[in-house]
Amino acid sequence: MAVIAWWAALIGLALAIILILFKVNPVYSLMMGSIIGCLLGGMSLAQTTNTIVTGSSGVMGTIIRVIAAGVLAGVMMESGAANVIATNIVSHFSDRLTILALALSTMVLTGVGIFIPVAVLIVAPIALEVGQKMHYSKLSLLVALSGGGKAGNIISPNPNTIAAAKGFNVELSQVMIADFVPAVVGLIVAVLLAMLVKNRGTFIPADQKFAKKEVEDLPSLGSAITTPLVAVVLLLITPIGDVLGIKALSSLNIDAMYILPIAGLIGTLAMKQQRKFLTYMKNGLARMTDVVMILIGAGAIAGLISASNLPQEIVMLVKSSGISGTFLAPIAGILMAGATGSTSTGVILASNSFSKSIMSLGISGTGAAAMVHTGATVIDQLPHGNYFHVTAQSVNMQFKERMSVVVWEMLVGLSMTIVATLMYGGLF
Repeated sequence: MAVIAWWAALIGLALAIILILFKVNPVYSLMMGSIIGCLLGGMSLAQTTNTIVTGSSGVMGTIIRVIAAGVLAGVMMESGAANVIATNIVSHFSDRLTILALALSTMVLTGVGIFIPVAVLIVAPIALEVGQKMHYSKLSLLVALSGGGKAGNIISPNPNTIAAAKGFNVELSQVMIADFVPAVVGLIVAVLLAMLVKNRGTFIPADQKFAKKEVEDLPSLGSAITTPLVAVVLLLITPIGDVLGIKALSSLNIDAMYILPIAGLIGTLAMKQQRKFLTYMKNGLARMTDVVMILIGAGAIAGLISASNLPQEIVMLVKSSGISGTFLAPIAGILMAGATGSTSTGVILASNSFSKSIMSLGISGTGAAAMVHTGATVIDQLPHGNYFHVTAQSVNMQFKERMSVVVWEMLVGLSMTIVATLMYGGLF
């Protein structure tokens, strides 16, 4: 099969982005961009079909694991466990540490498998109430929520982490562990930045009332943390076995496809909600449907890029610029996530399209995954993605002010990317 010219791939990607900006369904936008790019590159209709099918089939491993993650996400969100965890974190911190409590809450929720937009939506009502009490601006609150969410998102069994692990053929747990230090740095930076801007922007009106949402049968904190605790323990079995040299543990190699549903089931039993488990599964799968569809579209555009010489051209451009080839990994993550307005889609495109080029530089699979993954958190919050609008609505923020948050979110993502690149890029 002939190699598509780099410019045809770029036109296809640009078309997909433009269609997304014009509110065309992202899945169709990505597929249309893939088709046009292939045809402009000289492929026949049959070759175009094969390229898109091949690209989409390349993400099936990720899709299967994302569907499995739906069980855990469904249990955590539908049972009220996520709300219990967030409320307890905030309530156990003093007023002076409110910003840290809010950032930590979203970090923990995303870290245990809740989607970052959902984590922000869960904590936002709490943030608005304490922000009104402490007279913190909405800008400060959203920087804390979003920054903490970004930090937790890179150490979670979420679709983006699964995609990073699959893209570089490493274990999910390895990527989660590799991203831990960058995540802690991201949390610290988010808190510092939120404190810096606490007096900027608009504030919550003093007379605004907050409705108390009553939820029946909320689990205790102990039972609420069972699901994520079991998931983390099972995911760490193989890495611990490797570190301690215990063959019985290191050889288990239990895939996330098994671990995440098992953790959801055990958590449901601990919360004594076994009768609702099927409902949790159904709702969890429903929440994953949009993600799965996006991944299929991302696979299609990744097929276009992989069939072109665009990755080679970018490698040559990086090398000719005089900077280390190591920077290809974070740059790929930054550009692809920024282009699609999505962490998961960006990681899929970056890892599937540039993995061979990145690995040819002698970087380990885990290190490459960590750098691409953290890079994808830098500008994934742009307006053509849904995260921008969901988080704006969560704190009743207007478009212009929400745009001002993007810069501070970018600094959080950039701090994590820099740390990951220093740790795994072999720059020393």
